[in-house]
Amino acid sequence: MTPNIDVTHDPALRSWVESANDGTTDFPIQNLPFGVFRHDFEERLRIGIAIGDQVLDCLAAARAGYFDALGPMIVDMLQSWSLNALMSLGREEARAVRGATSRLLRADTAEGTSAATKRDLLLVPMALAGMTVPAEIGDYTDFYASVFHASNVGALFRPDNPLLPNYKYVPIGYHGRASSIVASGTAVRRPFGQTRPADTAPPVFGPSKALDYELEIGAFICGANTLGDPVPIGRAEERLFGLCLLNDWSARDIQSWEYQPLGPFLSKNFATTVSPWIVTTDALAPFRAPAFVRPPGDPAPLGYLTDPNDADHGGFDITLEVLLRTARMREVGAPAVHISRGDFQSMYWTVAQMLAHHSSNGCNLRPGDLLGSGTVSGPEAGSRGCLLEMTRRGAEPLSLPSGETRTFLEDGDEVTFRGWCERDGAARIGFGECRGEIRPAN
Repeated sequence: MTPNIDVTHDPALRSWVESANDGTTDFPIQNLPFGVFRHDFEERLRIGIAIGDQVLDCLAAARAGYFDALGPMIVDMLQSWSLNALMSLGREEARAVRGATSRLLRADTAEGTSAATKRDLLLVPMALAGMTVPAEIGDYTDFYASVFHASNVGALFRPDNPLLPNYKYVPIGYHGRASSIVASGTAVRRPFGQTRPADTAPPVFGPSKALDYELEIGAFICGANTLGDPVPIGRAEERLFGLCLLNDWSARDIQSWEYQPLGPFLSKNFATTVSPWIVTTDALAPFRAPAFVRPPGDPAPLGYLTDPNDADHGGFDITLEVLLRTARMREVGAPAVHISRGDFQSMYWTVAQMLAHHSSNGCNLRPGDLLGSGTVSGPEAGSRGCLLEMTRRGAEPLSLPSGETRTFLEDGDEVTFRGWCERDGAARIGFGECRGEIRPAN
């Protein structure tokens, strides 16, 4: 599917929501990501669309008749308590909602002129919106799509053979735990688990001593395929609702003991944090990029993972960064410190290839399912997306401006991810933040 650039991407568009016209906001009118929130202390969840420092209340807008032109089915779905109903329809319907919202929030349309007079009804300040996980996630699969991450980690454990033979043929992944996916801002409890302190010692049970973050992108699925009916690579984009930020918290000491022979288990399923806003695939159209160019000698993807359009447009030009703030830094009022910066364009496998491979055996992907990209790391030291890589498994501690050092995360550490897209001729859009603070083991 070729990126669909239309009037909603025009960088000259302005909104009657003043904060959306600030060039530094993540949420200009060219973005319009979807989320789910509570207003103040209300119990009922509502679908919202971010605009500047405000949230468009889709329940209020639908009841006021602003989405009537989209038909009663979509109007009803926009009054739901999750995005799953809208996701069940597919990309075209999501594009229609985004287009209608753009007209509603623009300063130069009849719809916008009308909506501006009802801003108190339609808008909720983000400061008063309690954000939640934006969909009811039935299944969650995490991939391992960065060849730089795989090579760096592999070299720590297998210096003579960092990449296993299947890596450049198969988009590697494992099934995660959907029930422990939490919204940004939720505290993360240090997990207990079984570890082996030395090769000759028996294992022990206790709190992880090597807790880590993993900088990732999450992809939400829309539409559905019948069990036994694969999604071909040429149609995978139709099933991609949008992207978010994702932190795959990892207990490295637990992982190193348990991962053979079947891969991660308790080292990963205690918590995964997602950012509250899903930036739609259509909003990202101006920032599509070619797929990663494989170096000479690497095998071409097998036929079921090959598509000319995906090769030309399968990448996303997203800049990602990690910030860390320790408990001591908070005590003295020091800001979070920048740790690393990555580029999602550097991933060896595209999101469409991950999706097509996931369904290639007939697996039925459902609305609201979540795919994680795996750690986003680049070739430079400053682009590594986890502490395992940055500190070389703790051998080279990270020095912080506060005078502290880190090999892995300590209690009280707060990790924040941010992501954004910038390109000449397009308005800058962002993902907001994905944040979590480590709390002591229970």
